[in-house]
Amino acid sequence: MRILLWLALSSGILGAAQAPNAEDIIRKSVAANERDFHAQGDYNYKERDKDRGGAKLYQITMIDGSPYQRLLAVNGKPVSGEMEKQRQAEAQRRAESSQQRQDRIAKYKKDQARDYVMMSQLSKAFNFKLVGKSKVKGFNVYVLKATPRPGYQPPNMESQVLPGMEGEMWIDQKTYQWVKVTAKVIRPVSIEGFLAQVQPGTRFEIEKAPVGGGIWQITHFAMRSKAKILHFIDHASEEDDTFFDFERAGAK
Repeated sequence: MRILLWLALSSGILGAAQAPNAEDIIRKSVAANERDFHAQGDYNYKERDKDRGGAKLYQITMIDGSPYQRLLAVNGKPVSGEMEKQRQAEAQRRAESSQQRQDRIAKYKKDQARDYVMMSQLSKAFNFKLVGKSKVKGFNVYVLKATPRPGYQPPNMESQVLPGMEGEMWIDQKTYQWVKVTAKVIRPVSIEGFLAQVQPGTRFEIEKAPVGGGIWQITHFAMRSKAKILHFIDHASEEDDTFFDFERAGAK
């Protein structure tokens, strides 16, 4: 009887010790997202962008170190002549000098780095709390709440909105990948260098999915923004983008 009791207690203690905490989950998820981020340039894919003006469908193709965006359709209607534009772009890139090529790729990487800084700031800008487990899109996930961390100082303009936001994350229990992330602005945030203020009502959503080889990529991004320009002119915008048909660049 004592042995059975000891085994039961030991099992409970070990189970508790192995249970993940919010900090571990976030740390592992940031590492997983970093791998995905650096793999972005390895894939071609399609992108559908929707806003109040309608919808556009693009084919994104990596050509000599940076992506090329070819318009396929506008509001569901195919467009013509775009393949010839891509061929011309390919010829131009082949004819570039070494310096021109370096500058083009550097611009692409600079744009990437701006997005990466925003992602890498999550673990610094928020306090996370594990609030449960669930199932999303067929994945068993940890559910975490994110609230602003007191004293956080944004390192750049892109991350200045973070102190005014709170969010929720659904993280895959096996891979620690983000299955879904939502965030919203809960208090007005002024953007340094711009006479603008991001307002409550601004929110975004990100969804990711596996594309092969342990890599996940963003498959959906939606944003609704509210801001005051010059601190008194209201400005609102909406964006809803989907990404699909991922394939390894150069696979064909």
